[in-house]
Amino acid sequence: MTFSCYRRVKVFESMLAKQILIEELMTLRSKDGVRFLGYVIMPEHIHLVLWPPLDTQLGVLIGQVKGRAGHRIVRIADETVLRGLAVTTREQRQYQVFQRRCYDHNCRTIDAVREKVEYCHKNPVTRGLVNSPGEWAWSSYNWYQGARDVPFGMDAIAW
Repeated sequence: MTFSCYRRVKVFESMLAKQILIEELMTLRSKDGVRFLGYVIMPEHIHLVLWPPLDTQLGVLIGQVKGRAGHRIVRIADETVLRGLAVTTREQRQYQVFQRRCYDHNCRTIDAVREKVEYCHKNPVTRGLVNSPGEWAWSSYNWYQGARDVPFGMDAIAW
């Protein structure tokens, strides 16, 4: 699953914004039983590899996560970020943190899951933000390398 920030604003350059998102993802795990197999938080978008319970409307749940995180992020965002997120209506100025849609892909094999997790891990390198996946703290890469002092641990599955 991939979702992006409104107008590709780099909301997640903020440490606090990343922490807010992770807290909301943890709520998704504990409240709704969604398992996390991989992730990366990029400055302006997020990739998640998820294993939802059967009959879960994942798009609805992700919409709720985005809504809760968005409200919290607007409260802590600096003026530069808020300018990029502003949506002016006749009545008032509002802010939109995320693009409305998210994009998903159903993985039908364990190899497809591995491929998506590896894509997450390579994304910061491909974008030129770091030289190797282990340098990017905001992905599941270091967890898979055995580190447990990471921002967000994954749910173990048998590969």
